[in-house]
Amino acid sequence: MNKRLNSLDAFRGLAILCMVLSSSIAFGEIMPAWMFHAQTPPPTHIFNPNLPGITWVDLVFPFFLFSMGAAIPLALHKKAEAEPFHKIFVQLFTRLVLLAFFAIFTFHARAWVMEKTPSTFTHLISIAAFACLFLIYGNWKSFVSSKLAMALKVIGIGLALAFLAFYSFAYGNFSLAKSDIIIIVLANMAFFGGLIWYFTRKQPLWRIAILPFVMAVFLASKEDGSINEMVFNTTPADWIYKFYYLKYLFIIIPGIFVGEWFIKESKNENPAAAPTKVLSLIAVIAVALAFINLWGLFTRNLEVNLILNIIGCACLLFLSRDVRDSKLINNMITAGVYLLLLGLFFEAYEGGIKKDFSTYSYYFVCAGLSFLTLLAFSLIEKLGYLKSATNFLANNGKNPMIAYTAGNLLLIPLLKITTLSTFLDAMNTSAFIGFARGIIFTGTVALITILFTRIKFFWKT
Repeated sequence: MNKRLNSLDAFRGLAILCMVLSSSIAFGEIMPAWMFHAQTPPPTHIFNPNLPGITWVDLVFPFFLFSMGAAIPLALHKKAEAEPFHKIFVQLFTRLVLLAFFAIFTFHARAWVMEKTPSTFTHLISIAAFACLFLIYGNWKSFVSSKLAMALKVIGIGLALAFLAFYSFAYGNFSLAKSDIIIIVLANMAFFGGLIWYFTRKQPLWRIAILPFVMAVFLASKEDGSINEMVFNTTPADWIYKFYYLKYLFIIIPGIFVGEWFIKESKNENPAAAPTKVLSLIAVIAVALAFINLWGLFTRNLEVNLILNIIGCACLLFLSRDVRDSKLINNMITAGVYLLLLGLFFEAYEGGIKKDFSTYSYYFVCAGLSFLTLLAFSLIEKLGYLKSATNFLANNGKNPMIAYTAGNLLLIPLLKITTLSTFLDAMNTSAFIGFARGIIFTGTVALITILFTRIKFFWKT
């Protein structure tokens, strides 16, 4: 079970570090278009929703969502058997609120949100906000008494609320509507994904039945006066919930199945043996399919891409016969192949695959590639390959909240205060150097995160 959890952490770590990397490479015409979101190409990076295709940057968020879905049953399955529903609900709702607060506070704590032209004092406030997050989300109970841990959390929340209430931000007064949309979406997915898993944990197929209803609301939401429009637009508070966010259930729900399969596999006292060459080949093909789709869908070589995918998927299904005793591997191959091909056959719908505004092709392709990429991580872990690399990623995946904020609230302010940022800015000279700029920044964020992971200090909700 530990190895499989480590592979899931590594998969999550890959996603979070790629998020950091995608936002820290050089911008502008020196970088190729496939280094950015497909719908915001260089040199202007102006959003164009009519551009079809995806890049590696467009896979980052769904990979993280998928890992979140897989973690839901892993985190809750023991509690669900021992505790009543109201306790599970309180836990899920508390996490929703804490993540929403995290989204709002971290957005406002960025120096460029506080001031149009940030000063040294502004950057110091960002660093102080980073420290404040340690008080609020740190696992202090592992280091101090429960009473002191609670006191630290209350102090942190009090400081954060005071900052939000009294600071004069560059855009004007504090607003709940100003937040990190990525974290708000994750908050909704953690809450609704957790509820869906709880009510369908004994009848998993029912969670698949939910998705056509979600699709129906989206497809007919523009019909004036319809029930679909009402459901789509109804919200108790639009700063924390919109039905629009539920589109990502198409990625979270497949991820939930993986978490359950991991649990079942961990209970198998006699795991099936499989030829090393077969497992290695499955991992290689699974990773290759991700690169093939990034190339084919971005360059719009759709016919060649579909043919290569059919060949690759057929090879995976053929190889799965040699590991038929492993339900985990077989299920992940079957689900990954099905969703990937389904997504490719949806590709022409809605003007081609797009992250923004996201299409059904995007959900299915990304879910399929998530299955296959996580499978590759699991097999690499099982075979003992690339231990240093997977442990490096896993140490970041175990502390994703720190990895997500360390760049904006700690590293950038420190670089600005020390003027070292001028050296990074000077690297915007070529594609290679511009990419190296992102590697240096992301590598530093990773090392900061690993430091806290090594001492077992985690941010949790």
